[in-house]
Amino acid sequence: MRISQLDGRAVALWGWGREGRAAYHAIRSRLPELALTLFCSHDEAADARALGDARLAIETAATAERLGAFEIIVKSPGISPYRAEALAAVEQGARFLGGTALWFGEHGDARTVCVTGTKGKSTTTSLLAHLLRAGGHRTALAGNIGLPLLEVLDPPQPPEFWAIELSSYQTGDVGASGARPEVAVALNLYPEHLDWHGSQARYVEDKLRLLTEGKPRIAVLNANDAVLAGLKLPDSEIHWFGHAAGWHLRGDALWRGDREIMDTASLPLPGRHNRGNLCAVLTAIEALGIDAAPLAPHAASFKPLPNRLQPLGTRDGIAYVNDSISTTPHASLAALDCYSDRRIALLVGGHDRGIDWQAFADAMRRRAPVAIVTMGENGPRIHALLAPIAAQSDFRLSAAKDLAEAMAQARAALGEAGGTVLLSPGAPSFGPYRDYVARGRHFAELAGFDPDAIVAIDGLGIA
Repeated sequence: MRISQLDGRAVALWGWGREGRAAYHAIRSRLPELALTLFCSHDEAADARALGDARLAIETAATAERLGAFEIIVKSPGISPYRAEALAAVEQGARFLGGTALWFGEHGDARTVCVTGTKGKSTTTSLLAHLLRAGGHRTALAGNIGLPLLEVLDPPQPPEFWAIELSSYQTGDVGASGARPEVAVALNLYPEHLDWHGSQARYVEDKLRLLTEGKPRIAVLNANDAVLAGLKLPDSEIHWFGHAAGWHLRGDALWRGDREIMDTASLPLPGRHNRGNLCAVLTAIEALGIDAAPLAPHAASFKPLPNRLQPLGTRDGIAYVNDSISTTPHASLAALDCYSDRRIALLVGGHDRGIDWQAFADAMRRRAPVAIVTMGENGPRIHALLAPIAAQSDFRLSAAKDLAEAMAQARAALGEAGGTVLLSPGAPSFGPYRDYVARGRHFAELAGFDPDAIVAIDGLGIA
């Protein structure tokens, strides 16, 4: 849908975070006289009223009855369309769209590479932009990574390519826009965001909508993911990574088919999974018609993203690694694999979305760190799973009421021998923190580092 098609219709905005504000300004840039209604929290209402927009009505109760009064509702990504009031509004004739759908409606001819996956999508999207730029291609880096697409609705000098990260909250917007991505990359699928999607099956279905409904010209898929490996996409050409015929790893060596390209051991891509995602990036670049092999060595100059296995430094013989973006048990296990040669005190726990931690607990029978400290809303549930395993093993298990206490317990567990405190919580930050960035900042502060120095993502926007 084009923004111009909202003219003359009953339109509401739902949510006033960064995405909601971007949607407001984008609509206003095209339709300055359109009457809009904003549904937001009491705290957000004052900020919206400060705009002084006489054509913007502000309400703080998004009931089914009120939502159902609108034809189009532009919804912020964090608001689930499966909420009872949203489902009731749809029955009354309301249609929900996200800002991503509006952007694609305006950029149907753009050369887009959309990246999704449970783990690694931000690093993959950023690395994609980095390598394309290294090859002399003007490229935009935007989307879920930290720059809403509607904030770059009308760039003065359009890029040649768009590297776009999409969360499971946004993947359905691509198909809803009527546009078709040139390339879509799917990295992996693990249980995630079950509170938003309602079930693991629906999460997988929603995640795959980028492929099944977006119908990209080329789909770049992970040959080693069981769900993706069995996917049928009659409207797309499939290019595989992680397969011997394409880009893949053999140990630390990067191969293209039967040709060895380079060693990846020294690349600033922590963990084998991230180096595996380099294969996804190179496959996507080839899908754009570009020779990827000469660009692969430029991965050496990539700057790792904050809050993603981010080494902060060492204080008093203890190193600190910030993996605050880790929101699944699978991510915590991957983080432990990256540091299997170190004495690790692992901090886990946060907002409880009902995700099963049994596989994580089973793995601790074979490869536990020196210590595990549980915290947060689901901390007691994780602790209960681990307690009988710890009783028969040599790792130290403790429980903390918050991050500060968890840090103190982790340091004590490492003792004079030192080691690494690894924040890889495997759960969202909601409750004590606004988001994973705020949690990472607090971790850095507690460790004795400047939180302002760790948060910037290089390369956002167009370059």
